[in-house]
Amino acid sequence: MAREQHRGSTGGNGGTGLGHFLRARRARVTPADVGLPKGPGLRRTPGLRREELATLAGVSIDYYTRLERGKETNPSPSVVNALGAALRLDGTELEHLRDLAARAARTVPELPTAPAGSVDPGGSVDPGVELLLESMRPNPAHVVSRTMDVIATNPAGLHLMAGLEDWPEKQRNIVRYVFLHPAARALFDDWENQIRGCVARLRTLAGTDPDAPDLADLVDELLFKSPDFARLWEAYDVKGHSSGRKTFHHPRVGDVTFGYQSMTLEGTDGHRLVAYHAPPDTPEYDAMLLLDAAGKAGERSARRAGAGRPAAGQRPFPQVPFG
Repeated sequence: MAREQHRGSTGGNGGTGLGHFLRARRARVTPADVGLPKGPGLRRTPGLRREELATLAGVSIDYYTRLERGKETNPSPSVVNALGAALRLDGTELEHLRDLAARAARTVPELPTAPAGSVDPGGSVDPGVELLLESMRPNPAHVVSRTMDVIATNPAGLHLMAGLEDWPEKQRNIVRYVFLHPAARALFDDWENQIRGCVARLRTLAGTDPDAPDLADLVDELLFKSPDFARLWEAYDVKGHSSGRKTFHHPRVGDVTFGYQSMTLEGTDGHRLVAYHAPPDTPEYDAMLLLDAAGKAGERSARRAGAGRPAAGQRPFPQVPFG
């Protein structure tokens, strides 16, 4: 069932990704937002009706209906821009609409998809990136894949996400963590905003590569396990956050606010480096030192439990059952 829901939302069954995005955005614009009278009687349609959006965009109702249902797949750039203006899309959302229209018209080549199970958390980043993560200590930092698998991290970067270290490495994914880990809701001061940003990144990827196995498997899992994820997936936001400040209620270091920056790593398949920062000689910087020390203590404990250095292939972190 989850697989069907995912494909229906991104272009496999039940229409195109373009049509789904138009429906989702139409539901979020009210007549008052665009200067239309509400009209008599009870409105059963959330947001704009099809005929209202068609009128605002200057297209026929029949044409718009076919576009939304996936029966018309080649809208002109002027139509796409008119729909974007009628739906009050910002720059990021309009660009996403254009990408969806291009895909629907098959005017862009298919992007290569990652084969299922291809992510290797232990060795899928350049050695130079690993050195960079080490040099950033005690600042928490990690590298995530395009679907937000954690593929490299320094000690503080791992321990900032309380409890993430208890999951097997191949299950460590930021989106999975924020929705499914029992510690995540209490950890983030703005948990709702955090989960919205995570879903937006996946939605943006789904617009151009909806059938990629790495994306489909993660979305299917979260649709099945998390009603909150299913709710936000249908809302179809595509605006993520690349910088700002986050407040954590951390079980080890208490309440702390860090600045953060997300940076795309050139020459990779969508990898991003996410780093947190705080000025020296502040309580926030001291918290970073504690998180870094927790990572080093965990590594020493794991080595003692294994009677020395881990054997080849042995992970240095506890391998608890994933649920």
